[in-house]
Amino acid sequence: MRISLVRGSSTEHIDLVPSKIIGIGVNYRAHAREMGTGSLPEEPLMFLKPRSALIGNGEPIERPAGFERVDYEAELGVVIGQRARRVAKEHALDVVMGYVCVNDMTVRDIQKKDGQWVRAKGFDTFCPLGPRIVAGLDPSNLAIKTRVNGVTKQDSSTNDLIFDVAHLISFCSHHMTLEVGDVISTGTPSGVGNVVPGDEIEIEIDGIGVLKNPVIGRV
Repeated sequence: MRISLVRGSSTEHIDLVPSKIIGIGVNYRAHAREMGTGSLPEEPLMFLKPRSALIGNGEPIERPAGFERVDYEAELGVVIGQRARRVAKEHALDVVMGYVCVNDMTVRDIQKKDGQWVRAKGFDTFCPLGPRIVAGLDPSNLAIKTRVNGVTKQDSSTNDLIFDVAHLISFCSHHMTLEVGDVISTGTPSGVGNVVPGDEIEIEIDGIGVLKNPVIGRV
């Protein structure tokens, strides 16, 4: 996908072609309570979304029919800027190209049924990403919000992350090599919920902007 990369006062357009999109589950304290997990995870919970799920700002999310809940999940995305393997936490932010808004769409019915999450989160259009990649942000305390049809549904900050961005990069790189353009989606705050065709989802993160996508019925 074609997307803007903002570095200070300069902007360039790049082709973002991740070899993988790594999702992190249950990584906000309030969301862990919301999901009834009982306890906080001892280490990051990783899953993968396919590149075919990726869409840009303004493109429609296709909601598959026949499911009770298809949820939005606002997330801070980390775009990798250099190849990283077994990187130490103290050097992890050095490999970041920039940060972006991600919507980790999920069919909750399938997630509960399958136990593992690939099918529930892997539908085409289930990874909206945008509106731009911004370099040089401090990811430790960024406000993150979701609005559905203008109504605020999620309102939190990355300071509620269980595992911070540097920890996630280091952890993921010890299990698989991170390539340039790979995306780590760092988890969602509390307030997730169902959407239906006709809804419009806006995800806003401080310093990045607003990712906006309409929801349509899947053909």
